[in-house]
Amino acid sequence: MLFVRHLFFLRIFAAIFYKQKTNININVTQITVNMKRFFSLVVLGMTLNTVYAQDETKVDAYFTTSEMPDMTVFMPGPPDSSSVAFANDVNRYFWGKEMRKDPERAAQATRDAVYGLETILTEFEEAFGMKITKEDTPEIYKVLLEGTATCDSICTLPKTHYGRTRPFVLFNEHTLVPEQEGELNPHKSFPSGHTLLGWSSALLMMEINPDRANEILARGYRYGENRLVVGAHWQSDTDAARLAASAAYARLHTSERFLEQMKKAREEYKQKTETTQVGAKSVSPKTDDATVYDLSGRQVNTPHQGVYIQGGQKRVR
Repeated sequence: MLFVRHLFFLRIFAAIFYKQKTNININVTQITVNMKRFFSLVVLGMTLNTVYAQDETKVDAYFTTSEMPDMTVFMPGPPDSSSVAFANDVNRYFWGKEMRKDPERAAQATRDAVYGLETILTEFEEAFGMKITKEDTPEIYKVLLEGTATCDSICTLPKTHYGRTRPFVLFNEHTLVPEQEGELNPHKSFPSGHTLLGWSSALLMMEINPDRANEILARGYRYGENRLVVGAHWQSDTDAARLAASAAYARLHTSERFLEQMKKAREEYKQKTETTQVGAKSVSPKTDDATVYDLSGRQVNTPHQGVYIQGGQKRVR
C-alpha cells in the first residue's frame, strides 16, 4: 500500500512536470508508462549535470527532449540475439578486445572514455586545427556546449525503452576502464551516448571549419569506434548513435537561435584564423618563408595532410 502511495505522488510530480492534468482515478498501466518517461528525464538531468558540472556556464538547450526526434519511432531497435546483425555485434566485440593490444589505440580509447565536452575539445583539437576554450573562443565553445547538450537528449528515451545489456555485462568480463563499470551498469547500452556526443561534435566542428571536414569526421568516427575497444558498447549501439546524432544535428538547424549562434561561431573562427595568418607573416618576414604553422599559430616540424600556414598563406598538403 505504501508503494502504491509513493507511485501516486510521483505520478502527480511527473504530471506537474509535463503540465498535464492528473485524475485521482488512474490505473496501473497509466502509472507505469508515465513513470518510465519521468525516470528517463531524471536520468537525462543527472547525465547532463555530470557532463557539464565541470563548466559553470548555463547550458540552454535549443530543444527539449520531447521536441527532439524519437528514436523508438523513426528507426529499429537493437538486433535480436538470434540475428546475423547480433552475430556481427559479437564479432566486433572481440575485435575491440584485440585492439586493446595496441598501446596507442588503447591509450586513446581510455582518454575518450572520459565523457564530456572537455574531452572532445582536447581530443579533437588536432583534427579541428585550433584550440577551443571558453575564454579564447567563447562563441565556438557556446555552440558546441549547447549543441551537443541538445543532441545528447535524443538518446534518453531509447536507453530506457530498450534497456539493452552492455557487452561486458553479458560476457561477465572487465572493460578497458574497469573503474567506470559501476557507473556504466545503470545506463543501458542502446544507443551509445559517447558515440552520439562524438559524432554530433564532429558535425558541428565541420560546419565551423569545413576545410578540415575529413580530419574532423575521421576523429569523430574513431571516437565512437573506441567504445568497442573499451568494451562498453556493441557495434549496433554505435551505428544507431551516429544516425541519431545526424537526425539531432538536422533538428538543430530548425532553431533560429542555433543558426544565429553558429553564425557567430563561424565568424569567430574566421577572425581567429585571419589573425593567425597576420601573426604568421610577422613571425619571420625576412627569410624564413619555409616555416610551417598550424591554424592555431604553432610551428609544425613534420606536417601531415591538412591545411597549414606557410609564408603567411594558407596551404593544403
